[in-house]
Amino acid sequence: MKSEFKHWGAALAFVWAASCLASAAHSQELTGTLQKIKSSGTMTLGVRESSVPFSYLDDKQVYRGYSIDACMKIVDAVKAKVGLPNLNVKYQPITSATRIPLMLNQTIDLTCGSDANTLDRQRQVAFSYTLYVGNEAAASLKRSNIRTLDDLRGKTVVTSSGTTDIAHINELNQQDGLGMKLTVAADHAASFMTMSSGRAVAFIITDILAASQIANAKNPDDYVMWNIEKMPVEPWALMMRRNDPQFRALVNDTLADMFKSGQMNALYQKWFESTLPSLGINLRIPMSEKLKHAIAVPNDSGDPKDYK
Repeated sequence: MKSEFKHWGAALAFVWAASCLASAAHSQELTGTLQKIKSSGTMTLGVRESSVPFSYLDDKQVYRGYSIDACMKIVDAVKAKVGLPNLNVKYQPITSATRIPLMLNQTIDLTCGSDANTLDRQRQVAFSYTLYVGNEAAASLKRSNIRTLDDLRGKTVVTSSGTTDIAHINELNQQDGLGMKLTVAADHAASFMTMSSGRAVAFIITDILAASQIANAKNPDDYVMWNIEKMPVEPWALMMRRNDPQFRALVNDTLADMFKSGQMNALYQKWFESTLPSLGINLRIPMSEKLKHAIAVPNDSGDPKDYK
């Protein structure tokens, strides 16, 4: 009888061990974006060509920037997770207008640019922890003497296609009866050119994008930038597909490690407070208290009220 029980015990132990191994294997099963990347052997990043200092092409046609560097850390984590040390990384140029469609049709797996996390966009896509918190601003020619919202009454202003600024400008027009005429350009460089050429009196966009365009202009001293306090602050993050908890966890865990270790602070200093590679400009924009808090207490909220 003892021998019989002994055999039963051994059998049960074997079944239990096998069950645990199967469960562990199942728990490591790749899903969603990670499964797609594993199967194709390629991870496709959505990048910008002129969103300084987040994502831009340098003089050697290499993508550089704050968001690019953060994404490269995530790429390393993906390589380890899917077991592909030689994973092919593809760069797909995107604009404010094309980023969400390209995410939804699975052309890109993660954006590495300048993407505002909003409650409206969260109905279509998901976002990482916040990487930047920006104020809305206007860039204009000094000689135009445009310095306030009231100066924009009845004037033509420009912003970039697919940005949240379009809605913000329309709301201001409605609330304050400004009568601004809005024109929309393909990207930030085109928007700045529209303003600098006199086809619009102001380029309205998030502060850092306005500052970067001015800093990179032929004659930066010809321009002025001023904040538009009536517009809400914007949290910026990396964009990914919704309903993909495994990939989202990997992205956010990687960023959380960067926040905790001080790597993100170092990246900020590199891209916002130092001379930019190939451009030879320094934006000299210190980290805001809002961003310091977002790094100390990571979150992926798209509600501006959570950043006051």
